[in-house]
Amino acid sequence: MKKNETQFNGLYIIQHNVFNDERGGFIKTYNQSNFKELGLDVDVKERYFSTSHKNVIRGMHFQIPPLDHIKLVTVMQGAIIDVVLDMRKKSSTFGQYLSIELNSEAGKTIYIPKGFAHGFLALEDYSIVEYNQTTEYTPKNDEGIRYDSFGFNWGINNPIISERDLSFCKFADFNSPF
Repeated sequence: MKKNETQFNGLYIIQHNVFNDERGGFIKTYNQSNFKELGLDVDVKERYFSTSHKNVIRGMHFQIPPLDHIKLVTVMQGAIIDVVLDMRKKSSTFGQYLSIELNSEAGKTIYIPKGFAHGFLALEDYSIVEYNQTTEYTPKNDEGIRYDSFGFNWGINNPIISERDLSFCKFADFNSPF
């Protein structure tokens, strides 16, 4: 396992060891000891997954303090364009985003620190995305911003988006608590 730096303080791409043979493949996506060796102390409190059809956009989601969280995102099946937006007011990268393709074969996890909004575009039908978080979901702390309000070009004309995600305010109108 290797921790790859990004231009964002605290945001990492984790490259897992991928083992393939005639049976298929094996990837260990989380091991607490290995994460600690990399300097990433992650105490997972909640784990879940979503399934998405091609051209679905989910996001941009986050939880506000005091129940904000670190999030580990891994694609178990299919492929996505994963997008994170720095919402930390004092960060030199505030308002900037990173996008990366994640798929089930590459063995990558994105480590998203507190203070980032997260979303993705499914590139294939039945893309399965697993999330591991350091706090549990709490509706009163659940927030989001509109997917199309921070300058990222999703590359599609007619995405499939939930009414909830469409109801989020624009990034410029959001007073970040981070």
